[in-house]
Amino acid sequence: MIQITLPDGSIKAFEENATPMDVAKSISEGLARNVISASFNGTTIETSTKLTSDGSLILYTWNNDEGKTAFWHSSAHVLAQALEALYPGIKLTIGPAIDNGFYYDVDFGEHTVSEKDFKSIENKMIEIARGKHEFKMRDASKAEALALYKDNEYKTELIENLEDGTITFCDHDTFTDLCRGGHIPNTGIIKAVKILSVAGAYWRGNENNKQLTRVYGTSFPKQKELTAYLELLEEAKKRDHRKLGKELELFTFSQRVGQGLPLWLPKGAALRERLENFLKKAQKKAGYEMVVTPHIGQKELYMTSGHYAKYGEDSFQPITTPKEGEEFLLKPMNCPHHCEIYKSSQWSYKDLPKRFAEFGTVYRYEQSGELHGLTRVRGFTQDDAHIFCTPDQLDKEFKDVIDLVLYVFGSLGFEDFTAQVSLRDPENPDKYIGSDENWKKAEDAILNAAKEKGLNYVVETGEAAFYGPKLDFMVKDALGRQWQLGTIQVDYTLPERFELTYKGSDNELHMPIMIHRAPFGSMERFIAILLEHTAGNFPLWLMPDQVIVLSISEKYEKYAKKVLSLLENNEIRALVDNRNETMGKKIREAEMKKIPYMIIVGENEEQEGKISVRKHGGEDLGMISVDAFSEIVTTEVNKTLKQF
Repeated sequence: MIQITLPDGSIKAFEENATPMDVAKSISEGLARNVISASFNGTTIETSTKLTSDGSLILYTWNNDEGKTAFWHSSAHVLAQALEALYPGIKLTIGPAIDNGFYYDVDFGEHTVSEKDFKSIENKMIEIARGKHEFKMRDASKAEALALYKDNEYKTELIENLEDGTITFCDHDTFTDLCRGGHIPNTGIIKAVKILSVAGAYWRGNENNKQLTRVYGTSFPKQKELTAYLELLEEAKKRDHRKLGKELELFTFSQRVGQGLPLWLPKGAALRERLENFLKKAQKKAGYEMVVTPHIGQKELYMTSGHYAKYGEDSFQPITTPKEGEEFLLKPMNCPHHCEIYKSSQWSYKDLPKRFAEFGTVYRYEQSGELHGLTRVRGFTQDDAHIFCTPDQLDKEFKDVIDLVLYVFGSLGFEDFTAQVSLRDPENPDKYIGSDENWKKAEDAILNAAKEKGLNYVVETGEAAFYGPKLDFMVKDALGRQWQLGTIQVDYTLPERFELTYKGSDNELHMPIMIHRAPFGSMERFIAILLEHTAGNFPLWLMPDQVIVLSISEKYEKYAKKVLSLLENNEIRALVDNRNETMGKKIREAEMKKIPYMIIVGENEEQEGKISVRKHGGEDLGMISVDAFSEIVTTEVNKTLKQF
């Protein structure tokens, strides 16, 4: 007999070679019908895997992320089988599960695949799925695997990098694929599929390799779930920040300037400035001091910090100067510069903490295929700050940063979030720099702060930065998508590398602790996510244009400008549309620009010295005085813009 420990801590005895499905059936038939994946002692296994030792078992359904991963990974196998049937002679490469679906990279040879082929691929996948074919894992020798793929150089390359005795295949129906495992019981669980798109993808992500065709798809256990997801995708298209950014005249890109380097238009620049001023005001209250650092630094600076060794390949190549041996880098990080600012003076424990903040632009050479609007760029501005403190101050400083992040989220409408405590991977110590002792101190400080602040948090091992653990805030937007926004990191390593010190009360020199902190993360990515979260309907305090004054005809232009002046005196951002166009057209265009309030002025308004007010979306507030309207705007701004 073997002892199986379940997630609730209960232990059940089973005969050796029992499977996860046997365990599920022993709990309830309902659970057995819904179980689609499992893990044993932390390793993903099949529901048909024979258990031969004591251990901890977790059963997954479609409602678990792990269950969805197995579902979509299995669907990728079905997609590959369908593609082989429809396009003879193709060469399969890899096909993983991803967020909300799966893809398969394929060398189609002489074949081409486009949107017109999607329906036939979907039909073939459903035909295969209805066969209820079991997914079965089996071991294979390296020689056997290489023989099977003798005509497929991609699979051959993968196999050659594997050790004999570690190679496994997954079979279903007449199809076989090189695979590590993690499948649903059979294809029949897949009830609805959709091919979403095709794109180019270099083999193994290397631009020097052949470009393959990546076929993206998704699948669900029920048709109604697929329908709901496709509706969500349509809404996401409407909210796409690239589309909204163009419509709202916020930013643009230029091939001449370069890929991944956004150009901010006047309205976008004003939006950024308001966000910066919003955070600067809160930072000033919290005791931060603003600093400014250059866009480049000597290569030696980033070698000292360790960034060059870790990120040199992802940075722009060094800039050489006429001086022999002199090299500079476009700044990939702000923290080394802030370390040098701290080092420029001598500090006492009485001077600490020192909090240096900067909206600093950094540059990283992202692969062209990974660039995406504002969410993945090559030049971006971080709302960076670095706090240098004593060990006794660490706990309070970390909690104060949490308060600042929560203030930012509250003022911008991000209410659904989880904190993620990212720790180092004890199995891969070479990924990190710094002593075990300092890592332990830093990890304990973050965990204690998360607990004491009452955050809803999860712990992720292996997700720490190379120099220290961190607390990331995972925010859900209006469509339920999760984004990483805001990060706080504890660092004992950079102060050590830069030999930073302060004089303690014992008159001896000590090393400060460094906290990295960025509530927005990057201005570009934050604005992109905010655009999609709000669909361009920003909080009123942030809107580029809060009010537009629409004159019924050119006769009332003078009164429209008088109203504009009164609004500006009340610090309300407004503009006038006195074009010789119909009122219907003016209102439609104002709605498209998502301007929160429309003020209509004509003969009646001018005679009574009032204004007619219409809200974005159509609500009519009637005819009121400018003062009364200004009070409405001020109240709404104060309601959404929290006090820090």
